[in-house]
Amino acid sequence: MTAPTKPSPGGPSDPAASGVPLHAPVIDWFDEHARDLPWRRPEAGAWGVMVSEFMLQQTPVSRVLPVYEQWLARWPRPADLAAEAPGEAVRAWGRLGYPRRALRLHGAAAAITERHGGDVPSDHAQLLALPGIGEYTAAAVASFAYGQRHAVLDTNVRRVFARAVTGVQYPPNATTAAERRLARALLPAEEASAARWAAASMELGALVCTAKNESCHRCPIAAQCAWRLAGKPAHDGPPRRGQTYAGTDRQVRGRLLAVLRDAAGPVSQAALDQVWQEPLQRARALDGLVADGLVEPLADGLYRLPMS
Repeated sequence: MTAPTKPSPGGPSDPAASGVPLHAPVIDWFDEHARDLPWRRPEAGAWGVMVSEFMLQQTPVSRVLPVYEQWLARWPRPADLAAEAPGEAVRAWGRLGYPRRALRLHGAAAAITERHGGDVPSDHAQLLALPGIGEYTAAAVASFAYGQRHAVLDTNVRRVFARAVTGVQYPPNATTAAERRLARALLPAEEASAARWAAASMELGALVCTAKNESCHRCPIAAQCAWRLAGKPAHDGPPRRGQTYAGTDRQVRGRLLAVLRDAAGPVSQAALDQVWQEPLQRARALDGLVADGLVEPLADGLYRLPMS
């Protein structure tokens, strides 16, 4: 029996070269099935979109929602956040994980206040110039908040494109130049459609074309999916990275930060020593927090969240 072949790039079965028949079914599916998320509502504005993009990196929607609502209630504009100490951003970040994102968001808010009069810029280059903003976040804000035409490549979108177009189960561990070229080739020409496509392909990956237990019977492009048509060949690339947590320095850092977040003032070394028994790992984690600017050491063995 002859093994199924993958579509060759640029060949007749390549969607990027044949009028991109994926747009309409994916966007129509999104119009019917998109989740009602607060950052998708008109009142969220560009700042709400930006806050959501920072929070959603490596964190599921269910965990983000309560923190997002509290954050926007407290800091409805970038200037409101910029007026507070960066440690307050770390405190409000709670247990979302990867707390350096809170410092980066605070830094972006300060730059928006200083450079752009407190309004999130719409220009992609200006977004990219903000501290803590990378290519993905700049493209996402420009697309989702301002309806512009940009390739927005998160993990969900990359997985959809890998399966539907490239014919493999998973994308590479890190985004490649080939993925970026494909994403640009797949963009609808019209701005509003491109922005809708970016959101729709992301939602498809989050709800249907998931990393495990994909729901092909619910997929609007199952009939065109190169991976499905090839018989769903198993992943044969480099091992996919797992995200272990228990016993890691990340867990120790989280416990140390939890003590500092819950404290009204500086915390003693002795209080921090109680959160983890292994002294070398505890010291390494605390030193890392200080080096990352998430914790400020004071005199007499005291520590606090950053004030400046």
